[in-house]
Amino acid sequence: MSLKAFHVVFLAASIMLMLILSGWCFSNYRDGGTTQDLVWSGVALASAVGLVVYTRYFLKKLRHISYL
Repeated sequence: MSLKAFHVVFLAASIMLMLILSGWCFSNYRDGGTTQDLVWSGVALASAVGLVVYTRYFLKKLRHISYL
């Protein structure tokens, strides 16, 4: 597995974890949690969006390098 392939897999896992964290924090807030839960949900969602933007940039920049 190349470094590029590992990077893509790691980014995909990170995006999924941030989305799960965001949903979990929002669920805690909805079930009577504090405002801090809502803030963490927003931070996790913003991180997921940032990771998606970075992934698109990374794939465009290294388009000419193979995954092998």
